[in-house]
Amino acid sequence: MKTIGLLSDTHNHLDDKFYNFMESCDMIWHAGDIGSIALADKIAKFKPLIAVSGNIDDYQTRLVYPLEQRFTVEEVDVYMTHIGGYPGKYSAAAGKVLRTNPPKIFVCGHSHILRVMFDEKFNCLVMNPGAAGQYGQQPKRTVLRFKLHQGEVKDLEICELPR
Repeated sequence: MKTIGLLSDTHNHLDDKFYNFMESCDMIWHAGDIGSIALADKIAKFKPLIAVSGNIDDYQTRLVYPLEQRFTVEEVDVYMTHIGGYPGKYSAAAGKVLRTNPPKIFVCGHSHILRVMFDEKFNCLVMNPGAAGQYGQQPKRTVLRFKLHQGEVKDLEICELPR
């Protein structure tokens, strides 16, 4: 069993309360718009990090973190990209991946809107953790934590902070 911390859109800021929330995590997934390689390095020193770059990330960050990642954790196939959309409104690139080789979990960010939805068409859990950083117009900053165990997602929790 692995406990995952999922965040996106930090825009170079991650509150200490979010670090406290993710203390029990075995790894962190970041769905892009990290904000700087320095913040990515800080997160990676805190917990093992799997991340993608987003549309605001600079060249240095993009050298380390690609636009998309495909990986497996605890028998769960995960596809992560920054700009991905949601059921019925996927980006062209994400839609192509979902149509040709759907993962069990599809993770994206960009919208700053927390959404966790099951897409029956692709038999896939779609997760957007919202925005953890202070940039944007979202009313709350959010981070997710959940467990992966024998191919299943369990015990999903949300940590919210005011913007």
